[in-house]
Amino acid sequence: MKKFNNLIILAPLAYAIHHYEEHIIFNFREWRLKYFLDNNHIPTEAVLCILISVLLLAVFFQLISRSRATAHILLFFLMATQVVNAAFHIFFSLYYSDFSPGTITAIFLYLPINFLIIQSAFREGLLKNSTELITIFILGISTFALFEWIGPKVWLVSFSMCFIYYFWMSKICLLYTSPSPRDATLSRMPSSA
Repeated sequence: MKKFNNLIILAPLAYAIHHYEEHIIFNFREWRLKYFLDNNHIPTEAVLCILISVLLLAVFFQLISRSRATAHILLFFLMATQVVNAAFHIFFSLYYSDFSPGTITAIFLYLPINFLIIQSAFREGLLKNSTELITIFILGISTFALFEWIGPKVWLVSFSMCFIYYFWMSKICLLYTSPSPRDATLSRMPSSA
C-alpha cells in the first residue's frame, strides 16, 4: 500500500468524507458566509460532483499512464483541493477562533494521506527534488486563492493549463531525454579496448 498508484486511490475517498463533514455533519457554507464573500454560485453538491470527477479522472490517467506528467497534475490537484484546503481550515479556525467545518478531516485525512502520497512520489522518482514539490505547492496555493477570490472560473484556466503541461512534459521533454539516432549508432560501435 506504500506505492504511489495505490495511495492515490485514497484521495477521492478522503475528499468524499471531508465533504460529508463540511456539509452533512456541519454547515460549512454558513460558516464561510460569516467571514468571506459569496463568489461561488454553484451548489455544494455540484462542486462535489465536479471536483470528485476531476480527481477520479486524474487518478485514472495516472493509473494508465504511470508518467511523471500525470503524477504532477494529480499532485497539483491534491495540493489545490486537499493540502491547501487543510491549511485554510486550520488557519481560519484559529484566526477567527471559530471551528471551520472540515477541519477534522483536513487534519486526520487530508494531511496524512497527502504526506504518504508525496513521500511515495519522491521514493518512486515521480518527484525528482523539493523544487518540483514547492512549485506544485505554490501553484496549488495560487489556484486555491484565485478560486476563493474569483470563483469557479479559475477551474477552466487551471484545467487548460494541466493539458498544456501534460503535452509539454510528455511530448516536448521526451525529445530532450530520448537518445537521438546518432547516439544509438555510436553506442553500437565496438569499443576499442
